[in-house]
Amino acid sequence: MKLNVRKLGALLLSFAIFLSVIIIPQPAYAAEKEGNKYPIVFCHGNAGWGRDEMLGYRYWGGLVDLQKKLTDAGYPTYTAAVGPFSSNWDRACELYAYIKGGTVDYGEAHSKKHGHARYGKSFPGLYPEWGTETDGSLNKIHLIAHSQGGQTGRMLIQLLEEGSEEEREVTKTGLSPLFEGGKPWVASLTTLASPHNGTTLADVDIYKLKDFATYLISAAAAATGKGVEPVYDFKLDQWGLKRQAGECFTNYAKRVMNSSIWNGKVRDFSFWDLSTTGAAEQNAWVTAKDDVYYFSYSTCATTEERLTGHQIGKPLVMNPVLFAPAAVIGLYTRSGKEKPDIDRTWWRNDGIVNTISAKGPSVNSTDEIVEYNGTPQIGKWNYMGVQNMDHMAIVGIGKYNVTNLYLTIAKNVRSLPVVS
Repeated sequence: MKLNVRKLGALLLSFAIFLSVIIIPQPAYAAEKEGNKYPIVFCHGNAGWGRDEMLGYRYWGGLVDLQKKLTDAGYPTYTAAVGPFSSNWDRACELYAYIKGGTVDYGEAHSKKHGHARYGKSFPGLYPEWGTETDGSLNKIHLIAHSQGGQTGRMLIQLLEEGSEEEREVTKTGLSPLFEGGKPWVASLTTLASPHNGTTLADVDIYKLKDFATYLISAAAAATGKGVEPVYDFKLDQWGLKRQAGECFTNYAKRVMNSSIWNGKVRDFSFWDLSTTGAAEQNAWVTAKDDVYYFSYSTCATTEERLTGHQIGKPLVMNPVLFAPAAVIGLYTRSGKEKPDIDRTWWRNDGIVNTISAKGPSVNSTDEIVEYNGTPQIGKWNYMGVQNMDHMAIVGIGKYNVTNLYLTIAKNVRSLPVVS
């Protein structure tokens, strides 16, 4: 049994894309005075998991419990869990229900259009007070999101504030409050290594993001064998891909990976949303709101190869597991056939996401990105610069302790003024 648990430990790290080992000094913020009391909610990225999964190995912090660290420091923090491979629309609907409480409603129009169930799981709610008033003040939240979680957070804010005209027109009874609009319930969104303009790893033909995810899941299934089952849920119930009673993880994973959604036959899935074309499609209508503060961090763990100028993984900074995808991103170009054009400015990366893409929505977007100068600008993307670490090190997966970074982020967002 101990041997199997060790194997499962290796599985957890492979799902998290392993580790980084350096420590980067974090920027200091000008704001010192606490300006609001809103709690923080973490939203994970592609392939992520919740606190009750992975035998307690944290997505947010690895062996360090970032939720507890922030809460103990006086910043109440919660961790959400949504579909690790679902589309941003589906994840936003799940995130709403997970925080507020209730049954996930993907929307009558959306579910019919894409051919999956309208309703999903039911949740008690991380913060049921969300959106209500206490002493005349609206209870909002701060979102901190990693990777695809940044796209998902933007989608959630869009639906909360603007709703969905299509859902309002189609749904005769039982319209989800999420699609009504008029809900300025998010005070800030902080994104870390988020592919706001997509990742070219989801575009290339020789080695796609889907292939990397398939490799990790297959390796996970093989590592556990007949011993301890990996505590991991694809959360694709809306597609009829729920793990059956008594079904081993290997068969469950094969059923998912052999499905039409995994193999690119539908667009209501993460691999499309994470592509540069899919991201540009979202950027066209998911826009920054004037009453929300936005912060973005890029990550980079590559260096220029002297002979070719291509970007390759930097030893001791990038985990070796990411060297192959980093090299693919680090030389990929495209022009003429599709938009956006991809040139060498896209080459720097963290092993999964192009560094330039994490700055904020810029392709097919009207959002404004500004360099952070100590004074946050509302309704714009305050770019916080580049962290020299790989894609999973930014959330503390591996030997990297990012507690100080997240305490700094928490202090920053709690110092923001209350916006009615």
